[in-house]
Amino acid sequence: MNSPYAERHSWCRVSRTEPSTPEWSLDMNPIIRKCLLSVAGLAAAGGAVAGPAAAHAAPVKGKGDRTADYEYQAQPNFFYCGPASARIALSAEGKDVSQDELAAKLGTTQNGTDSAIDITRVLNEYTGGKYRTTEIRDDVATPEQVARLRADIRTAVDDDRPVVANILGGARDIDGVEHSYPGHYLTVVRYEGDADTVLIADPARPDTPTYWMDVTELANWIAGRGYSS
Repeated sequence: MNSPYAERHSWCRVSRTEPSTPEWSLDMNPIIRKCLLSVAGLAAAGGAVAGPAAAHAAPVKGKGDRTADYEYQAQPNFFYCGPASARIALSAEGKDVSQDELAAKLGTTQNGTDSAIDITRVLNEYTGGKYRTTEIRDDVATPEQVARLRADIRTAVDDDRPVVANILGGARDIDGVEHSYPGHYLTVVRYEGDADTVLIADPARPDTPTYWMDVTELANWIAGRGYSS
C-alpha cells in the first residue's frame, strides 16, 4: 500500500522518564511502520532479548470496566512487538499461537513489522475476518478521529477483540509517565466508562506490562499510523 509519507529511519532510546524534551527523534514514517527497539533500549524498558517471554493473566475487571479476556506475553527480542501484540489480541480468542508463527506470517524481520495492514491480515486469518485497519493520517488526531478510536475500542473490547495499535514517539500515561518509542505495536485490552481511558498491554515492558492512558493521548500517539480493531 502506497503512503503519502516518505520512509525514514532513525534510532531512538526507549524512555519511561519525564524528560524536559522528548528522548526520541524520528521523521514521520509511512502509515503503520516498524517496531524498532534497540537491544539496549529494550533492556532499559525491562524487556528480554533472549529466552521465553513472560506471561501474565488479564487484570480483574472493576465496576464499569470492559475488559477483553486476554493473556499478556512479552516480546522476546527488540523487533517482535508486532507478533507479540498480535498474540495478546489472539489470546482473547482462545488462540494459542507462538510469536514465531505470527512473525513468519507477518513477514517480521529485524527491521520490524511493516504494516498494521499486515497485522489485520494475519489477525483475520485466525479470527475469520473480524478485524479492520483504520488509519489516522494526520500529524495530530482530529476530534472525529478520536471519537472513532473511542467507538472502535468500545466495540472491539466488548466483543473480546483487543485492539492492536501502531504508535510513534512519546506519550504520557495517566500517571504522567512518558513512554517513548521510534515505532512500536501495542495492544488495547480494556476501557473505563465511555472509553475515555484505556488500558494498554505493552509487550516491551514485562516489568510494567499494562498502564492506563487517555484515549486522546493514545490517538495522538497513533497519529500518522493506524490500528487494527
